[in-house]
Amino acid sequence: MQKIRSGTLAALLLGSISTPSSLLAAPSSVETIRVTALADTVAMDFTEGLTTEVGPRPAGTPQEARARDWAVAKLKSLGFSNVRVEPYTMPVWLRGRDEARVISPFPQNLVLAALGNSASTPEKGIDGEVVYFPTLADLEAAPEASLKGKIVFVSHAMHATQDGSSYGTFGATRRQGPSIASKKGAIAILIRSIGTDNHRQPHTGVQMWADGVKPIPAAALSVPDAEQLARMVARGQPVRLHLTLTSKMLKDQPSGNVVAEIPGGDPKAGVVVAACHLDSWDQGTGAIDDGAGCGIVAAAALQAAKGGPLRRTILILMAGAEEVGGNGGRAYYDAHGREPHAMAMESDFGADRVWRVDFKLPQNHDALARRIIAGLAPLGIGASRLPAGGGSDIEPLVKAGVPVVDLQQDGTRYFDIHHTPDDTLDKIDPAQLQQNVAAWAVALFEIANAPESLGVN
Repeated sequence: MQKIRSGTLAALLLGSISTPSSLLAAPSSVETIRVTALADTVAMDFTEGLTTEVGPRPAGTPQEARARDWAVAKLKSLGFSNVRVEPYTMPVWLRGRDEARVISPFPQNLVLAALGNSASTPEKGIDGEVVYFPTLADLEAAPEASLKGKIVFVSHAMHATQDGSSYGTFGATRRQGPSIASKKGAIAILIRSIGTDNHRQPHTGVQMWADGVKPIPAAALSVPDAEQLARMVARGQPVRLHLTLTSKMLKDQPSGNVVAEIPGGDPKAGVVVAACHLDSWDQGTGAIDDGAGCGIVAAAALQAAKGGPLRRTILILMAGAEEVGGNGGRAYYDAHGREPHAMAMESDFGADRVWRVDFKLPQNHDALARRIIAGLAPLGIGASRLPAGGGSDIEPLVKAGVPVVDLQQDGTRYFDIHHTPDDTLDKIDPAQLQQNVAAWAVALFEIANAPESLGVN
């Protein structure tokens, strides 16, 4: 295993080290790929077909199985080689009824969505008094057993950021809040949606129960409904809710990753993994999360191959299960982790333009980074000081030391749509999608043909 940098090419990427003029001009093959990719139609065609002909595709369900079959047929029709499904099994959580009603003092309905792995209420629902916490930290500070028999409500104030960094902070309310509330005796928990919109649509998402914690019903209120409930609480009278969240868990359900290749000429040079995920949440049609990502990587691989024979194989990984805990990425690593991998990349942050590139490369690979930067610069993409980290579908590879390049998309509006019924095809800007394809095609071409030794194993 080669030593991987903990940071990026800091001074180099910001231009404090001089770059030879021969590297500042992109090679003609790269320029041709970039220009051609800006007129790509494959990515939109792929995304339109997946969201129209399959629609919602929760992991481990018959809908996801249909998505696998659809993707295999599509990739074969596009000319990919070695197209296959690599099956595995997984537990599956299924949504039932999601309803909430204020009983007193101001009777009215609230709009919400159960979180993944929520426990089920009885069919007739449950009643309880609301205990309000402005932040997750306030919930954590509540005395043990102080919430016995109560329905916890946790708010926050998530704001949009271009790089999506606020998701890590505020997402903890969804990921950890239910377990904390259960430990303190709550019978259910409601959170303000982890989103940046003001529409009356809840943002679902997965949460994992801590070891030894009893699962309780858990749901996200739409942002306007969360604000409405907070205003009721602020009036000083006890607020009681009736909550119905029915769901069920199934064991050992079939899922699988779809894998396809554009073969390279040097098997010993390692494969370049271009990843996305096929599964989606059940409320929308999974256009930005992550149908577009799969369209981008497939289209970009085809565009990169137009530059001539590739040294390395580009392997497309369309993970069958990401939303509920990264099962697909782990299954890929279990099957292929010991094989040589030159690089891993992932597209899973919508379809808006790429604005930044991050690197985590072996030492002494500044020349490769410069070539990629030069190829991306005409697309309005700059390099950062931050190390690349990848995403859920390639996380096991990255942890094992495989180099990674992140093409960071503009996430300013991503969390307006993320995990909501509004995740639909009309949210995709075709021109920005094509810019993604061009960026990916340039990077994949440079990496697949790099003379440098890359990767691990």
